[in-house]
Formats: sequence, C-alpha cells, structure tokens
Amino acid sequence: MSPQKKPTAFIFDLDGTLVDSEWMGLEVLHGMACALGAPWRLEDMHAQFGGKPMAQCAAELAKHLTSDQRPWDEALFVKQLRANMAIRFRQDLQEIPGAKVLLQQLHTLKIPFAIGTNGPREKAELTLGITGLRDLMGERLFCAPEVGSFKPDPALFFHVAAALNCAPEHCAVVEDSLPGLRAGLAAGMQVFSLHGRPGLPAEVAERVHFIHSLSQLHAWLPSDL
Repeated sequence: MSPQKKPTAFIFDLDGTLVDSEWMGLEVLHGMACALGAPWRLEDMHAQFGGKPMAQCAAELAKHLTSDQRPWDEALFVKQLRANMAIRFRQDLQEIPGAKVLLQQLHTLKIPFAIGTNGPREKAELTLGITGLRDLMGERLFCAPEVGSFKPDPALFFHVAAALNCAPEHCAVVEDSLPGLRAGLAAGMQVFSLHGRPGLPAEVAERVHFIHSLSQLHAWLPSDL
C-alpha cells in the first residue's frame, strides 16, 4: 500500500526503528529465559515478543516455569532483565542506519516529530543517549508507562498526535513490530513498516507501506511547509 498524501507529522517507535536495540534486548531475554528452563527458540521470541512490554514477556515466561521454580519474583526478574539489557546496550548499541540524518532533516524543515514507545523512560533515555539522538528529541519523547496505554492500543499515538497539534489522519507512524503497526492503523494514521511482509497478518500487510530503510522516508517529507 502506498501513502496517498505526504504526512505533516511523524511519530516514531524507538526500539528497532530509531535505535538497533530490539534484537539485543530479545537476546538478553532469551538467555535469561533459557537459564530458567523456558523452551523458547530465539527466532520464536522475535515473533512472539517483538514490540511488547517487558512485563508481558515476564508474565508469559512465568507460565513455563516448573513447580520447583516457584515462587518466582517477576518484578525482580524484570529489574535484572533491564540491568542486563543496559550492559549490553552500552557495549554495542547503535542507531538504525539513517536515523540521525532523518531526524535532523525533519528538524531543519520544521516538520513535527516525536517518539511513541512502549518502553519505559529510563530505557529510552539510555538508548537515545548512547546513540547520540537524545538532543534531537527535546521534550517529544512519550513513553507508554507514563501515558497509561500500550500498543496495540492506539491511545499512545493519539496522545502523541495531540502533543504535536496534528490530527491523527495527517500523522505518519514509523514502526517495526506488529503491536505498533496495529496501533498506528487503529489510530487512522499512515503507517510505514520496517517489519517485512513475512509474518504479518494479511489485514495488516495490506494497509501499511513497507520500507527497507529510514532513508526512504525522505521522499515523503512535505518540503513545502
């Protein structure tokens, strides 16, 4: 599906869209889950948990624990998971290719943009800081735990659109996960997908515009603003 008009504002997911953290985080989760005996393959985790809050991942893990592994402190697990992810991010994290150039171009053209992420602010601040993108965002960082709504619920995107003073139908959402794609579609926004067509339900794939890189978005910037 091709967008019918150029959007006047852009809303970006963060993990896997602007910073290359999604696969790292899932690798850390996979290692900790395997240590507890969870029967998950890494490739299955990408499909099952991509874009989902850590608390949901931990709750799913709890279903696979044996009786001798209980009682299990889910909050402690999530805390340790975040700590392990932070270590990994500080070692290897980079921006998604083209992220900084794209955000700088949006800033130059005075096109409103923001981040709408399911992740907590602490994680977002860390990954944006490591990759050198934090200063470009200003106050335009919106985190689902603070808004009180997680993708695929569209309320987070509605909240961001209102903060940008832009009607939802004039906003573009840039996402890499199924929950984010569903949220953008439910919000009535134009949706650009860095997630490939394989693995997406037909009703989603038929309504999004697939891109292979962030650089492709330059063609959709309304330079006449």
